[in-house]
Amino acid sequence: MTDDTVREAAQKKPVTLLGLGAMGTALADAWLTAGHPVTVWNRNPRRARPLAARGAAVAATAAEAVAAGRLVVLCLLDDDSVDEALAEADLTGRDLVNLTTGTPLRARDRAAWAQARGARFLDGGIMAVPPMIGVPESGGYVFYSGSSGAFEDHRDTLAVPAGTRYVGEDPGLAALHDVALLSAMYGAFSGITHAFALIRREDIDPEEFVPLLVDWLTAMVPAAHTTAARLNSGDHTTGVVSNLAMQVAGSATLVRTAEEQGVDTALLTPYLQLMERLLEEGGHDHEDTARVVDLLTR
Repeated sequence: MTDDTVREAAQKKPVTLLGLGAMGTALADAWLTAGHPVTVWNRNPRRARPLAARGAAVAATAAEAVAAGRLVVLCLLDDDSVDEALAEADLTGRDLVNLTTGTPLRARDRAAWAQARGARFLDGGIMAVPPMIGVPESGGYVFYSGSSGAFEDHRDTLAVPAGTRYVGEDPGLAALHDVALLSAMYGAFSGITHAFALIRREDIDPEEFVPLLVDWLTAMVPAAHTTAARLNSGDHTTGVVSNLAMQVAGSATLVRTAEEQGVDTALLTPYLQLMERLLEEGGHDHEDTARVVDLLTR
């Protein structure tokens, strides 16, 4: 580091980072670039060498890294890796920020575990891929939940790699938001995959087809607002344009077309079958398909 960088770093909070996979390395790089003193640890120490060359302190053990400062960020493979890394660490007075992908229940358990050892806890869900980290215009951000005090104390530091969105004191809410959005993403990916499969054997250029696909999905996505409003109000009948009975009747054409095109319907049928189940129960013919949410959560 240059003298100017050292002086700048002295004014910024130190960060300890456990885990130097692609995401962890991107996080460390962003903090170093912003002038924060960074201590890193990784099970394979070779991954730390490029960061050490940039001024990061490399701890020999995870416990040594945790001892280096108050703010400890974890970006490891899984929850078992977190257990292993922190097994010998003194967490008293530390603020743990767990960016390791996990479930809401595991986040709540981890928060209780950390608090019993004298630490404040934040769980995080990263809505970005490594190339988006440290690039404000990329739109990447991280959900945080857990200790509001820890979040407020470290808000500026946590905002260096990506935007921050605090979603509540319940430690499980960040993971829940993360998985809910990812689940919607995979649902969209499955529909896109099925659409391309339908045209695959025809004289239709996928690159000429894709603008139609993107425009159509863009036009349909705002329906999520209607679903949210119906779930809050409980009104599933007012202003319905295409009710459940109509949707189920029309879905048979989707299945037949796939069969005629020789396309497996595995990506298509689960949602259609849910609509059919709801219709068979009776009393839902004229309702909006938002009612399927209630069927899933019984």
